[in-house]
Amino acid sequence: MTAERAQRRIVAIGSGKGGVGKSTLTANLAVALAQSGHKVGVVDADIYGPSQPVLLGNAGERPVAEEGKLVPVASEYGVPVLSMGHLVEPGKAIAWRGPMVGNALGQLIDAHWGDVEVLLVDLPPGTGDVQLSMLQKHKPAGAVIVSTPQDLALIDATRAAQLFETAGVPIVGLVENMAGYACPHCGEVSDPFGRGGVEAAAEAMGAPLLGRIPLEMAIREASDAGKPLAAGEGAPGAIFRDVADRLATWLAG
Repeated sequence: MTAERAQRRIVAIGSGKGGVGKSTLTANLAVALAQSGHKVGVVDADIYGPSQPVLLGNAGERPVAEEGKLVPVASEYGVPVLSMGHLVEPGKAIAWRGPMVGNALGQLIDAHWGDVEVLLVDLPPGTGDVQLSMLQKHKPAGAVIVSTPQDLALIDATRAAQLFETAGVPIVGLVENMAGYACPHCGEVSDPFGRGGVEAAAEAMGAPLLGRIPLEMAIREASDAGKPLAAGEGAPGAIFRDVADRLATWLAG
């Protein structure tokens, strides 16, 4: 039975800073990987600000427990997910100290994931209790770092990358989010958050740039509606699928 158990690997999706689109990227990467035949699940480790139930369209559902472990909540995209958003009332604040947060993370990761082979962990911002608990108890196979091109975001993203590297976790690569905005009227592309900063940071770290996700209304609308663009056709979805292909190649290597 042990030999037949899935060889599950954890990939952490981190940023160091909030509001850079890390959760949206995680949901779309999971959907894209599932569509290409990978058995993938999502752990929403942002205990204080969970968003995966909205992004994957299963908000309001509750997981059950079997033999003392949680059973992940299914989604219509073939991606099971567990989140504190499934366990607390909508809009209710979670005021927990570090040990409680670490215990909650353990329950989400050590759940009945079945044949899931890749577990994407959507981390909260920063380098605090959740990150340290995961590194100590559930060491990831690799980490994807997400940032906007803005200098302030890059500073925190670099800190997040250093934390993983110090713990011996390889950096799969960096993703530049909100990378350019195309005017819907004239088509001119501008860069409100700057351009090329993440690429330069990746080069300095010796890590690849996995992709550049544009600042686009369709991504925000699809995320709010629980309809990840990676599940459909079109350019924005293709960008997420390209990043997922690069992650899959790394996992296969």
